[in-house]
Amino acid sequence: MNVLIVHAHPEPASFTSALFQAAREHFQSQGATVEVSDLYATQFDPVASDQDFTSRAEADYLVYALEQRHAAKAGTLRSDIQSEIDKINRCDLLILSFPVYWYSMPAILKGWIDRVFVSGLFYGGRRIFDQGGMRGKRALVCATLGGRERMFSAEGIHDDLRDLFRPLLKGTLGYTGFEVLEPFFGYHVPYLDDQARRDILGDWQQALANIDSRPVLAMPITGEYSSNFEERIG
Repeated sequence: MNVLIVHAHPEPASFTSALFQAAREHFQSQGATVEVSDLYATQFDPVASDQDFTSRAEADYLVYALEQRHAAKAGTLRSDIQSEIDKINRCDLLILSFPVYWYSMPAILKGWIDRVFVSGLFYGGRRIFDQGGMRGKRALVCATLGGRERMFSAEGIHDDLRDLFRPLLKGTLGYTGFEVLEPFFGYHVPYLDDQARRDILGDWQQALANIDSRPVLAMPITGEYSSNFEERIG
């Protein structure tokens, strides 16, 4: 198996980084090929701009997604983008490792998605969800946060964290064809003692050991919708 771990935390000694290292060590111990994109360590540029293309289809007006499609066909994507695409193409499993910022992911990881999930390769037209460019690959989110688990539930003040992360789980990973595994969340991390952190780390290691039986999130099936995806058929 080929695994790509995209890690987005600015502190190498953080608990999030410990979860990232545990994942790398687990899959390496299983004989998997593990590649890493440590976005802060490599100072990945998260800003999508006209500089992402070494040549342009339309020089006077930038429509970023259309320029992505042109560059993907012409081989004119910037090298740092192409390198990340190559890693994803090689992987069977993509793991995103990050702390929760404002109900979302860090900006550097969002920028990685903006620049790397290229229109025409990852998605486009009817190539979404079960027909997306990344079909046949799995994705797993591993995120940490300061809030308590009961705060992020149907009864809690913040609602279910899986619902809050719908733009990532469904609108990004599912949309581009990944089989999206049930996410893993580490709650209340900055306030836990060492034993509680070891317990979360143990749960994470167990989740990785049982990854082949981990639940998969339900996603739309394109064939169940009309030609313009506006309504269900039947």
